[in-house]
Amino acid sequence: METKLKPVDTSVWRKKPLAAYEADMKKSELKRVLTRWSLTSLGIGAVIGGGVFVLTGIAANEWAGPALALAFVMAGVACAFAALCYAEFASILPVEGSAYAYSYGTVGEIFAWLIGWNLILEYMMGATTVAVSWSGYFEKLLHLLGINPPIWLMNDPVTAQEKAEKLRAAGENIPDFSFAVNLPAFLIVWCVTYVLVKGIKEAASTNNAIVILKVATVIFVIVAGAFYVDAANWTPFIPEPVIDKGGQQHYGFNGIVTAAGIVFFAYIGFDAVSTQAGEAINPKKDVPFAIIASLIICTVLYILVSLVLTGMVKYDALDLKAPVAQAFADQGLTWAVYLITIAAIAGLTSVMLVMMLGQTRIFLGMAKDGLLPKNLFASIHPTFKTPWKSTILVGGIVSVVAALTPIDKVSELCSSGTLLAFAMICGAVWLLRVREPNLERPYKTPALPVVATLGILANLYLMYNLRTDTKISFLIWCSLGLVVYFLYSRKHSHLNKPEDHQ
Repeated sequence: METKLKPVDTSVWRKKPLAAYEADMKKSELKRVLTRWSLTSLGIGAVIGGGVFVLTGIAANEWAGPALALAFVMAGVACAFAALCYAEFASILPVEGSAYAYSYGTVGEIFAWLIGWNLILEYMMGATTVAVSWSGYFEKLLHLLGINPPIWLMNDPVTAQEKAEKLRAAGENIPDFSFAVNLPAFLIVWCVTYVLVKGIKEAASTNNAIVILKVATVIFVIVAGAFYVDAANWTPFIPEPVIDKGGQQHYGFNGIVTAAGIVFFAYIGFDAVSTQAGEAINPKKDVPFAIIASLIICTVLYILVSLVLTGMVKYDALDLKAPVAQAFADQGLTWAVYLITIAAIAGLTSVMLVMMLGQTRIFLGMAKDGLLPKNLFASIHPTFKTPWKSTILVGGIVSVVAALTPIDKVSELCSSGTLLAFAMICGAVWLLRVREPNLERPYKTPALPVVATLGILANLYLMYNLRTDTKISFLIWCSLGLVVYFLYSRKHSHLNKPEDHQ
């Protein structure tokens, strides 16, 4: 009997028993305070922000043109397949940890570790990207109010030097500086960290208020912007392909696919919903509902905003940092620029909040299984009932990276981690259906073989079409993750001695 169990105990494909998840839920110290609509709001809070206020300019200007709407459709469809699979998993295993936890109980430890490692990349880089974008909109608001802070205080060193050189070339007298830091990005991360340490109820309440503001603003952008659409800006809807010096195709079909991979970053909100299962009142029913509802609502809004935006401004003239506000400024609607800028600042704050919230819950799930140090990543505050140590750690890392790193270096890395995690989860839910056909499933993915296959293919295809340097950086990240797994996580996994963790 022992010889039969030994390979299971030491294999990198060993699985966490499904019964252990029930024990984790019973022992959880987290407060169950989130309702169905609080969860949906958290999803919308993470989704709306990064895509509308940040990446639309880059994706349309450099890659898709007016066909940005098709890129959102493409990314939304790839997400829909993954969302349906997520929903089934969330109904079976309503625990914190998201795709990491789901795959640990179905496919195996090494598979789960890689998903968890990529989710760390997803949330860390996502929060960093949004913090830098928040700083850009905050700077725009200061300019609107007649306040012009020095370049070296509002930008990372690389961006600050680039801006200074452009302004000097234009004849402006910009003094030399040897130090630069994105101070607003640094400070906002610590404000969000404070709210997250204080408690999930406070974080959810803050998010709900912000979501109402930014959804109202997005609807305003769609309705008001429609009156300023010039149909000529949509021609050609799909611009002729252009090959750059590096051999990368811009515009045309391949350009749309690359844009879809870039804006995919904007869809990770429904993934964040699943990380909150440990704090949901009725997770088996409410988490699947929130996952699908937040995705549908946000996809419709994204498509409409992208059509209005590319109709208001010619795609090659879109601002890369604050495209929505700039589109209204070009129409002379200064009052609307104030509204959009304030809403963007609030909206991006809630995206950061949900991403950092999701990050700490991934850490919590991995630490509970022994794959990360428990005294750091699974330490729950006695009063606030939040994983306070890991929250402060995440805040520290994100704040420093956001203060010193250009936005274009981190946003696509976030997408690559998400795409692989989604493809893997589509395969894992199908595998579980085959292995455990009698398991109770409050929600079942319809036409699973078709949905799972299309989900795997769609997500891997978008990943394949990301830029070459992004793929190289991603491979380096995955290699680093494998080193950590074999040096630490495999040795400390609770599955090494399952009898000690009954």
